Amino acid sequence: MRRVETIKLSEDVNSMQYWYRVANPLRVCFNFVVITISRYLPFLGLKAFLLRKLLGMQVGPRASVGLAVMPDVLFPELITIGANTIIGYNTTILTHEFLVSEFRRGPVQIGSHVLIGANVTILPGVIIGDGARVGAGALVNRDIPPGALAAGVPARVVDKGRKGVAPDGSTD
Repeated sequence: MRRVETIKLSEDVNSMQYWYRVANPLRVCFNFVVITISRYLPFLGLKAFLLRKLLGMQVGPRASVGLAVMPDVLFPELITIGANTIIGYNTTILTHEFLVSEFRRGPVQIGSHVLIGANVTILPGVIIGDGARVGAGALVNRDIPPGALAAGVPARVVDKGRKGVAPDGSTD
């Protein structure tokens, strides 16, 4: 089950038409500029600094956010990325979603020592546990347990991982 806050609207309203009611338009414009610059920065340390200091994301030490990664433009401060995690090329991390008659918002927590493959989409309100791996092209719409390998659309756990092995590969 995803951890999202749902805001219901009337049936005849398209929730995306009212995005400016849930997020400050000036802040969204600022976020868009910072995200666009950071998407193409090859300097991982500078990128992490911008995401932390200017967008309010929690980015752990030695976390690598790859080329063209797209954090949520409305609520990037709801994203947490653990230490020594790799987020692959062109991954999208969403903390909000619009439906025809409702709006949803929820945090995304990515643990430490996690590997996210290229072109993954992560939906709001999910937790990806420490040491988990997510295969390229996956759609993460539910929690991924620590140490697990998940792949597919939607992402399913295909390997629960080995017990007694820490996320960094060392044994207990």
